[in-house]
Amino acid sequence: MSEVRSVDRVVIRFAGDSGDGMQLTGDRFTSDTAQLGNDFSTLPNFPAEIRAPAGTVAGVSSFQVHFADFDIRTPGDRPDVLVVMNPAALKANLHDLPRGAVILADTADFSNRNLAKVGYTSNPLEDGSLDAYEVHAIDLTGLAVAAVAPFGLGRKDAARTKNMFALGLLTWLYSRPEQGTLDFLARKFASKPGIRDANMAAFRAGHAYGETTEVFTVRYQVAAAPTPAGTYRQITGNTALAYGLMAGAAKAGLQLFLGAYPITPASDVLHLLSRAKDHGVITFQAEDEIAAVGAALGASYAGALGVTSTSGPGMALKMETISLAVMLELPLVICDVQRAGPATGLPTKTEQADLFQAIYGRHGEAPLPVIAAQSPGDCFDAAVEATRIALTYRTPVILLSDGYLGNGAEPWAVPNLADLPAIDPGFVTEPPADGPFLPYSRDEKLARPLAIPGTPGLEHRVGGLEKAHGTGNVSYDPDNHEHMVRLRQAKIDGIAADLPPLEVEDPGGNARVLVIGWGSSYGPISAATRRVRLSGRSVATVHLRHLNPLPSDLGDILRRYDRVIVPEMNLGQLAFILRGKYLVNCESYSRVRGLPISLSELAEDLIALIDEQVRVDEQVRVDEQAPIDGHTRIDSKDAS
Repeated sequence: MSEVRSVDRVVIRFAGDSGDGMQLTGDRFTSDTAQLGNDFSTLPNFPAEIRAPAGTVAGVSSFQVHFADFDIRTPGDRPDVLVVMNPAALKANLHDLPRGAVILADTADFSNRNLAKVGYTSNPLEDGSLDAYEVHAIDLTGLAVAAVAPFGLGRKDAARTKNMFALGLLTWLYSRPEQGTLDFLARKFASKPGIRDANMAAFRAGHAYGETTEVFTVRYQVAAAPTPAGTYRQITGNTALAYGLMAGAAKAGLQLFLGAYPITPASDVLHLLSRAKDHGVITFQAEDEIAAVGAALGASYAGALGVTSTSGPGMALKMETISLAVMLELPLVICDVQRAGPATGLPTKTEQADLFQAIYGRHGEAPLPVIAAQSPGDCFDAAVEATRIALTYRTPVILLSDGYLGNGAEPWAVPNLADLPAIDPGFVTEPPADGPFLPYSRDEKLARPLAIPGTPGLEHRVGGLEKAHGTGNVSYDPDNHEHMVRLRQAKIDGIAADLPPLEVEDPGGNARVLVIGWGSSYGPISAATRRVRLSGRSVATVHLRHLNPLPSDLGDILRRYDRVIVPEMNLGQLAFILRGKYLVNCESYSRVRGLPISLSELAEDLIALIDEQVRVDEQVRVDEQAPIDGHTRIDSKDAS
């Protein structure tokens, strides 16, 4: 009987060809992990091609899940367990493994042909090159085919159940519940009883193999993480984003209209909202990105909440219409699920490189608010906040997510809709008693009134030409143009007064180094700085949701620290903005690999930086106390 050992955290990566079902396998393992109450974070990673060349490194698809009995912030850097279905998967992922990691390899595809295809001159499972790891070479495919033999499947369909065999084995090895996956398979293949029963049999066989083989002398268990009371579910960033848009519209009492064109990695927002017709959601899959944003803006003009979702290339196409929304001063939410560029770039990989585009990417002076989500679950709150700002200030708002957040998953406490603050769209319904309706008059927030077209007495002109102050009539007057340009900028700048104070995490209050981030860098930064503090060093952190305008207290916070480090997945865009606005030497920590920032690398670099700062401070102290021309230095405070 195997020993059962408790551990506090595990990182598992499933890797194989894009047709091997690694995303499904990882997702199922994650769902069963959620059922146990572990905290978790996931990182799906897959090729851009629908069916990449089989057996090649470029065609490897992987799914990583990090689960623990405490609050975790990232999917982890270095897997404790790597499950590989072929030599290409091993080649693509081996460099990420720490010494002593477990490799579970399906030997069926380690043929001479497949080895040669990825550059192996000998079988790494047999030549000793993997002696630094705990290797379990098992014919997963053969065992799965044998387990499903009674169901009469062809060889190809039978071999496809190997992922379920592997999932059953890992379910046993890490003490996950079985019933959730069995119920899932029953639902998924309800119309194909033979496929259903075969996959269930392969899953059970993998679990039984773990119980009966003598290969594994230890199995593991990870206790549930402590969490506040509430209802929790597994959620991806794109799902949370869709729910947040629905919640924002509901709190404003408006119909949600999504105009979108499918684009990786944002398409799931369209897919999810298209299934919400029973909640009054209207979705329009347009012929292109320009038509999509145009329809969304038209919906806002008509009195709905207009939303469009896209990624970086689509943002570029939408910019003219977004500029029109700035001129019209109409609410519009633009969701940018960022991916690696430029051009088509790495469409299935993540990046944070659209910040300049979001803040500056329009023609003319066309300011608008930009906010960013920091985790998959936080995409919900960010969407509600984007809706609030858009409706309150009558402005388009760009909401930045990215591929890591959109596809990644974590536990999410399901909020009570009644607990969310109401959003007042503030429509004018009656003409003023003291004169004509002025569509470009202003309230205390410099927001203009909104009137639904066709409302008697509230007829008004809209269009892309410059507006006369108050009336909204077309105006070419130079002074009026400057007044309106400055007025639109002042409206956006004024949003900063409506933002809560920033929360600076600085335990002890004696840190000399501040790490500032935005968007999905939150996870790596918080995990890395936790590790730095556990090493006995001090470091402060602050994370930005609002990127335009920046919070009012940010400048004072930056100036409190000797060094400011800005980790982001671009070449230093936020660092550039902060240096220009606050004249503070913000140091860029840049990574553009199509993957989240490595928390281990960041922690090591921060430790080295902090230690360097301590050495510099010590040298300054020594220099200040050194004799001058044979005389002892006397501080002025001691001169008396």
